[in-house]
Amino acid sequence: MKISDIYEIFKKYPDIITDSREVVTGSIFVALKGDTFDGNKFVDSALEKGAACAIADDKSLSGKERIIIVDDALKTLQDLAAYHRKKLGTPVLAITGSNGKTTTKELVYRILSKKFNVAVTEGNLNNHIGVPKTLLKMKIDNNFAVIEMGTNHFGEIKTLCQIANPDFGLINNIGKAHLEFFGNIDGVAKAKGELFEFLSTNNGKIFVNKDIDIISKIAEKYVNKENIIPYSRQNYGIKIISTDSENPYLQFVFNEIGVCTKLTGKYNIENVLSAIATGKYFNIPDADIAAAIESYNPDNNRSQKIETRQNILYMDAYNANPTSMQASLLNFINQNVTNKMLILGDMRELGAGSKAEHQNIIQMIIESKINDVLLVGDCFENAAQNTEFKCFKNVDDCIKYLCGNKISNRTILIKGSHGIHLEKIEKYL
Repeated sequence: MKISDIYEIFKKYPDIITDSREVVTGSIFVALKGDTFDGNKFVDSALEKGAACAIADDKSLSGKERIIIVDDALKTLQDLAAYHRKKLGTPVLAITGSNGKTTTKELVYRILSKKFNVAVTEGNLNNHIGVPKTLLKMKIDNNFAVIEMGTNHFGEIKTLCQIANPDFGLINNIGKAHLEFFGNIDGVAKAKGELFEFLSTNNGKIFVNKDIDIISKIAEKYVNKENIIPYSRQNYGIKIISTDSENPYLQFVFNEIGVCTKLTGKYNIENVLSAIATGKYFNIPDADIAAAIESYNPDNNRSQKIETRQNILYMDAYNANPTSMQASLLNFINQNVTNKMLILGDMRELGAGSKAEHQNIIQMIIESKINDVLLVGDCFENAAQNTEFKCFKNVDDCIKYLCGNKISNRTILIKGSHGIHLEKIEKYL
């Protein structure tokens, strides 16, 4: 069946579901396959639950009613999303980066929503499945879309661009992320630069933070000057206001307007700056930009301040790499608070450089004079062998320790890669 024919079915049943447990009446179930599951095995269940039809690539299901057999269910999902995006013609802004791209996306969404009806990536559904699903949720009344794009392998951003066909692009930053696959910072830049490379061949426009040399160099390599939208702190008169123990949130002045965010950490200024740049380009008034930024309350363990009955937590445990870990640590070290404590988890996907990067963090902690430190994961355990820091193989072992050693009256930074699951310890603090 042609994509155009499947699209006619999609117009009748626009709810696309890839998890059979989430099927609702009148939806289309797409049977995707992964390393540990095969959606084809749940087609019958999805139809019984009320799915209007299913898209599957298991040929043994051929001939069954309401099942569309295709060569590759994932490719069909992606092609359908690309077809829908082309039909609607909605302007698309793609955002990628090593750190803070979800925060940036949320800020951009709130700012642009002051003027447009914006479709946006939910959470961090920014991969080869999440991007198509976001595009397929776009409605005819959406007159703008903000799409987050993530990657940990070369070629992935290029593929996502071919699906989403962005008109605008923004690389928030370049950091030491996924070095196991990218090798070094230049490899990260090359992978993220696939966004600019795509836009350069399609006459798209890119937002370029001139304060970050590596991003400027990527832009110069791929994009004509007339298609570059430059920005910097100086452009908008941005000055950071020092935080204190009473108010740890990022505060700054923007074109003489004071802005109080709900983001912990001065490093978030780059995320804010990128969002301001998009708002200014699309002629959003300064007051509306400031109000939109102030309205954003981070969740999902990103730059969150959480006050429990016993402690104050700075929960930044959604993900971690050397660049973001150092930024979070530096911000925490410089805070004017007492009784500081660190609970840090391994940084994943660093490849051959993992040992050195974890040792760098250990040295940074030693120099900070923070002595109350819990480390979770083999990498940190190996790096901390000559210290008195408490180390645990996994988060469950750390939880056992916390259950037997009640922590109170502490200000605690919690930071680690998502796979360490440090978010589990909140209720024990």
